[in-house]
Amino acid sequence: MLSALAGLAFGLSLIVAVGAQNIFVLRQGLRQEHVGLVAGICAVSDFVLISAGVGGLGAMIQSTPFVVDLARWAGAVVVLVYGGMAARRAWKGEQVVMGRHSMTTRTVGAAVATTLALTWLNPHVYLDTVVLVGGLAATHGDNRWWFGLGASLASTVWFVALGYGARYLAPMLEKPGAWRVLDSVVAFTMVVVAAGLIFGGV
Repeated sequence: MLSALAGLAFGLSLIVAVGAQNIFVLRQGLRQEHVGLVAGICAVSDFVLISAGVGGLGAMIQSTPFVVDLARWAGAVVVLVYGGMAARRAWKGEQVVMGRHSMTTRTVGAAVATTLALTWLNPHVYLDTVVLVGGLAATHGDNRWWFGLGASLASTVWFVALGYGARYLAPMLEKPGAWRVLDSVVAFTMVVVAAGLIFGGV
């Protein structure tokens, strides 16, 4: 139980951050489009990656410095690209209002493709789930799977809460000015995350 709680806390500390994946889930929640599907894909993907890390892949990767460094730099580049895009939107005020009254719709296929891309094509996701969670789970010995279960539960709770709770933020976030502020926070957070990857290591 202690290992599960430790995994839950660590999982929340990693996932409760402003990033491209979370912003997409938030936007889908505001639109009330395919929320369960998007949140489910994110949660299941994290479960698969965390399971791989807990199963030994995380410890194995950590024992290969070259692979860790490659993933770390690739993750930093991806995060900086997302941060640059957010900074551009915040600076020029190009953010489209994506609230529940938006006329723009997203097909199921487009929602699935975007969710998968933001999850599986982002090296930073692998660093968080496989390397960090997997590596720390290894320190719990025989209880490592409980640690992984806690981390997976944190992921599921977060994505469901973010997607279905977004409707309560709609009145505020339907204003373009609010999105400029949010994108500014996103850009700043991405720079901090990238700096941590570059200078702090994994």
